[in-house]
Amino acid sequence: MKQLPAAWLWAGLLGVFAVTLLASLATGPTHLPWSALLKHLFTGPGDDLQGLILWQIRIPRTLLALCVGALLAVCGVLIQGLFRNPLAEPGLMGVSSGATLMVVVVLVLASNLPNALPAALRPFLLPLVAFGGGLAATRLVMLIGQSSHYSPLRLILAGVAFNMVAAAGIGLCAYLATNEQLRTLTFWSLGSFAAASWSGVAITAAVLAIIAPLAYRLWRPLNALLLGESECRHLGFDVPVLKRRIVYLSAAGVGAAVAFTGIIGFIGLVVPHIVRMLTGADHRRLLPLSLALGALLTLWADWLARSVLSPAELPVGIITSLLGGPFFIYLIHRQRGRLS
Repeated sequence: MKQLPAAWLWAGLLGVFAVTLLASLATGPTHLPWSALLKHLFTGPGDDLQGLILWQIRIPRTLLALCVGALLAVCGVLIQGLFRNPLAEPGLMGVSSGATLMVVVVLVLASNLPNALPAALRPFLLPLVAFGGGLAATRLVMLIGQSSHYSPLRLILAGVAFNMVAAAGIGLCAYLATNEQLRTLTFWSLGSFAAASWSGVAITAAVLAIIAPLAYRLWRPLNALLLGESECRHLGFDVPVLKRRIVYLSAAGVGAAVAFTGIIGFIGLVVPHIVRMLTGADHRRLLPLSLALGALLTLWADWLARSVLSPAELPVGIITSLLGGPFFIYLIHRQRGRLS
């Protein structure tokens, strides 16, 4: 496929992004006319219902979708670069399941833990728990899938095995949960932005602001890693340190996303591939363009989730799975014969 200049892609993304952003803010059970939308964007919420809906529900939800999509896409680039495997992504490698499992365990088996913490620390509990679960899952999958080298097939099988174990753990927690906890678990297992808040936006935005530049600084060693670990080492990069950095960054990014939205799959798989097909495999362009496209596609998925059955709402994870599943099958078809 002919590669497009990065400037063209940025121009197209910015134009589509502006239209999508306004459409997302206007769409919902209560439709906001363009005049009221633009008015309250510049004047604040005011005292009327439309302003409160915009600033207390729509804007936090939109910003959270943008931050989560960007985080998942960047983590997808890092995971694919680490494993040199185009079929790898945080969900397939167990990061999302590990983060979700730990959150579900805390919600069901340690439901009184948040009340025992100071009020200022409560918003950070689930992100930290999700980070720990994602980090542990990634390390476990790497240990299981390790042979003389990180075989893509072994790593994917290890990720699938861990996802099955995590699903069993989540199912056990669902069996032990009360009716109220069960409704909360449904949110975590399917993914949604319905519970978006300004505190959640602040935390995910802060994590994104830290992870994005740190990930971008790895573009040279990631490019070298495409040649193989030996070649990367000969070029002067410390491969074990690079792997640890990627694991920690991916666990932190996915953990922050899962902590506020639940599992939203396939963004980390689909977005890097689309950008790679358009601009090539150079991580200097792949990382920032994936960040932007991941934010945009997640916002589209959230818009569809609110629009398809309006005024009812579909979980965002269902939308991303419906779109990403066929794309994953297409990638498997392209990669057959090369998975070894």
